[in-house]
Amino acid sequence: MKINNKYCAFAASIMILGLFAVGAAAKGKANHHDGQQLLGGKAKTNGHHVLHKNGDYTAAVDVKDGKIAGLKVSHPKKGDVPVKKYKTNKKMAQTAPGLFRNATFVLVQGQYVGTTYIGYSYINDYGDEEIYWFPYDMILDGDTGAVSYVPAY
Repeated sequence: MKINNKYCAFAASIMILGLFAVGAAAKGKANHHDGQQLLGGKAKTNGHHVLHKNGDYTAAVDVKDGKIAGLKVSHPKKGDVPVKKYKTNKKMAQTAPGLFRNATFVLVQGQYVGTTYIGYSYINDYGDEEIYWFPYDMILDGDTGAVSYVPAY
């Protein structure tokens, strides 16, 4: 029996594409939250404020003089959960389900300057990344320790 090499190459490429698709589907998705909106009026009060509860995870911020001094995530069985800090010039928090909008741009001395956002993230039990975004001017230590955020669309 003679096998056509073109057929084998086609079948192999389909199998490889399928493996990539399964690998991409296995990776968790990012859930973007508007931290400023979740914090609301509590931003004016110093102290520890709970932002969001997601299953057993509780995300809370420390506010000092109207600015975010840090975000901590706790789990009753795992204790404190590692938090990663991001920065971007795009507004990543969803304005409507499934829709993202770009950050606003302002003309300053002939150049467009965009708003920078700082995001704090953790990975939940399902492998999904939960990210809480705040405008740069709300963060006490700015983008110290933040890495550039690249969305995985």
